[in-house]
Amino acid sequence: MAVERYLLPPDGADWRSLDAYRRAGGYEAAQRALQGLAPEAVIEEVKASGLRGRGGAGFSTGQKWSFMPKPGGPKPTFIACNGDESEPGTFKDRQIVERNPHLLVEGLIITAHAIGARAAYVYLRGEYVTGFRTLVTAVDEARAAGLLGSRHCGIEREFDVHVMRGAGAYICGEETGMIESAEGKKGQPRKRPPFPAVYGLWGCPTTVNNVETISQVPAIIRKGAAWFKSIGTPTSTGNTLYGISGHVNRPGVYELPLGTPLREIIEVHAGGVRNGKRLKAIIPGGVSMPVLSAEQVDVRMDHESLKQAGTLLGTGGIVVIDETACMVRAAIVIARFFRHESCGQCTQCREGTAWLYKLLRRIESGQGSLADLETIDQVGGYMEGQTICALSDAAAWAATGFLRRFRSEFEAHVHGKGCPLPESFEP
Repeated sequence: MAVERYLLPPDGADWRSLDAYRRAGGYEAAQRALQGLAPEAVIEEVKASGLRGRGGAGFSTGQKWSFMPKPGGPKPTFIACNGDESEPGTFKDRQIVERNPHLLVEGLIITAHAIGARAAYVYLRGEYVTGFRTLVTAVDEARAAGLLGSRHCGIEREFDVHVMRGAGAYICGEETGMIESAEGKKGQPRKRPPFPAVYGLWGCPTTVNNVETISQVPAIIRKGAAWFKSIGTPTSTGNTLYGISGHVNRPGVYELPLGTPLREIIEVHAGGVRNGKRLKAIIPGGVSMPVLSAEQVDVRMDHESLKQAGTLLGTGGIVVIDETACMVRAAIVIARFFRHESCGQCTQCREGTAWLYKLLRRIESGQGSLADLETIDQVGGYMEGQTICALSDAAAWAATGFLRRFRSEFEAHVHGKGCPLPESFEP
């Protein structure tokens, strides 16, 4: 069945200019929302659509919006839009800001109407230079056309969008780490409560959504919650952007319904495993999600199916690994990333990520023992659910996931005193 796409322009095209976006029906949803729907009605429509956040946690977007205080409070309210996406294997928001930036701006206008926000701050990954320039140009166009600023869209209300570049740290993709960084402080997560809906940007109520989540909203308002719920599965609704990388013939970003079989994404859309090699492993949602083995490739890419398979949807960033790759070396690369990116606030994360990396290096070099495998499991257990943010959990899930799925390969390193796949990539 043909996929009805609404996030990215077809055939690699772009709708960067305001004119191009309007020719495709752009800003009709914003006009409908602002001139025909009360804020509460917009929130209820988004709730009814079943939209879940596309940044990793999969929380209900409409429910998150309903946590915000009623308009007219003593403090202004803001939107913090997360476009940092610094996790390896995740690069979908980049496609939106580079190819369809007005979709994000329109989504922000509708979100601001729903929660009464005075301004939105879009925090983009620092390396996304083209995306930053493209989005700034789109915001300037929208402001010149009266879609932003005072009396925006012809209503007696002020709303504007500000775009800022991140500072190159993975932890700034965590919602409160991003808020700290946006305020000019060291990017590290805050203790919660209070949550951002109470104490966010500059101590004011703030809704945090990522770029793709906000970009889903115009289609919901334009076509209705019932239409949106007809796509995907009953509890994972709508399309999403799957970014696929690694050992495939056509890596890229593919807009498909949630619930699309993982095998279809790899074999049909991404052209299959490269060079005719056999599939060995798949990371389904960015490197923080537990790895799957090739035998699990028929799982559907939605929240519930992946949870049953022992992993999570995360950001939908799929990393495909073929039979030539050493799983211990793959685990080392990921462990090194988390060790480097830990902000160091929490002992379990600071020390745990370093221990995991050292243990994996020792096993890969042929100096490890079977007791080291048990230690990896134990260290992971001490890291999960013990820290301010989820970076520690992610590091533990990745290391223990590789060990549990590919234990025989870890044991082969110990018994053989070295890597059984010496031709694999260098970690």
